[in-house]
Amino acid sequence: MKKVAVLLLLGVFFNICQAELAGIRHWVLQQDLETAYESIHKSLEENKLFVVFEPNIGKNLAAFAERWGEDYNRNNLQGIRSMVFCSGWYANQVSNADPQLLALCPLHITLYRHNDMTHVVFVSPTHVGKGSDATVLLQQLEDRVSAAVESGIARVQQ
Repeated sequence: MKKVAVLLLLGVFFNICQAELAGIRHWVLQQDLETAYESIHKSLEENKLFVVFEPNIGKNLAAFAERWGEDYNRNNLQGIRSMVFCSGWYANQVSNADPQLLALCPLHITLYRHNDMTHVVFVSPTHVGKGSDATVLLQQLEDRVSAAVESGIARVQQ
């Protein structure tokens, strides 16, 4: 309970916004995309959530700009980057509790830039695994990821 209170206070203090959509954790910050990305990457790694793949989705989509024409990037996003990450320990524990939830492995977060604000979005494991035997474990994992993201955000907003 103390951890949740601290996270809420950090959210208010650092102007971090939470989810608008059910099952999506959402943070918004003024920092540029690349600086936020590097800080959150470092924080995930420090929390033993190891980044295994780093797709630059915005760059990949840009290759289709001509082909898609006016359908390309209608929201005028200024960048989209993702981090695919994993904790071997959590993957093992999830597989022991409910193998179907291996669909969450590996986890990922996506950062995008829109209207000079950087957004960080993360699919909530507890939302996906609602009612599963792994619910308590998923809450721990979600709290760990959220704390790492918020620590990375706090580092660049000091």
